[in-house]
Amino acid sequence: MIQPKPAFLEKMQELMPDKEDFEKYKKIIHTLPPKSIRCNKIKISPKELKQKLEEKWKVSQPFKQYPEIMIIQSELEPGELGKSIEHLLGYYYVQEISSMLPILALKPKPGETLLDLCASPGSKTTQAAAEMQNKGFIHANDKDLGRIIILNSNLERTGITNQIVTKERGEILSKRLADKNIKFDKILLDVPCSGEGTCRSSPKTFIMWNPKMIDKLSRIQLKLAREAIKLLKKQGEVLYSTCTHSPEENELIVNQLLEEFPLEILPISLPLKTRKGITQWKGKQLNKEIEKAVRIYPQDNNTEGFFLCKMRLK
Repeated sequence: MIQPKPAFLEKMQELMPDKEDFEKYKKIIHTLPPKSIRCNKIKISPKELKQKLEEKWKVSQPFKQYPEIMIIQSELEPGELGKSIEHLLGYYYVQEISSMLPILALKPKPGETLLDLCASPGSKTTQAAAEMQNKGFIHANDKDLGRIIILNSNLERTGITNQIVTKERGEILSKRLADKNIKFDKILLDVPCSGEGTCRSSPKTFIMWNPKMIDKLSRIQLKLAREAIKLLKKQGEVLYSTCTHSPEENELIVNQLLEEFPLEILPISLPLKTRKGITQWKGKQLNKEIEKAVRIYPQDNNTEGFFLCKMRLK
């Protein structure tokens, strides 16, 4: 069992000062999360998919409001979820529940324009397209060719047709689009991060974690967000999200954006337990509105960890 570094635990304890809460966190991070999938509503209804899957697996739908979210409760062979005929046909996407939350919060609608700046491997891109009923327009971008190959494969498998895919560094693409005065109704900024929330499915996070990496990533995140926000239409919405707990990559980024742009933070309603964004860290007082941001901790819902903040351009 890979153990987290002492500095990692110290930081997490500072975020979770309640002793009992922190003990639950330390325990759950060494367990695997539930096996969750998302029905691809473009190709099949949740009801039909559940009927097909129940011929071989035990399937539950934890959220009545979102029947597309399913948990496979049966014991599976390694790779079984990805090898099934239903997966190969694009009927579902293997996706951790917390990863589905950004699109549930952003709520893209048919006919809207959406920029997914860091799109690969496509879990949220395909989810957004399903919510948009394959209508409107999605610009999906990633900077890495290998990741774009995976993105295109997932888009093809799931039958997405309302998108274009580009390969470029996010901040450079944003500047080019801004030069052409291209604006979007909604922007998803699911930015590269230190992955502190993914340690249940990826214990190597414990090995890779270090404060210098967090500092480097926070600079990249701010650069991406600054340029992307310039592409929002007036009253357009941006969803900033990470799969990490680090305030340097979350609330501190949002705080800086609030200082630089006429943004307002919107409340987020999700079908599971959430915690407020923090408004003080390492002696720095942050904008009180950041309480409207959302923190997801693994011990609260038996998921991975996540951070979400939804903002609107005034």
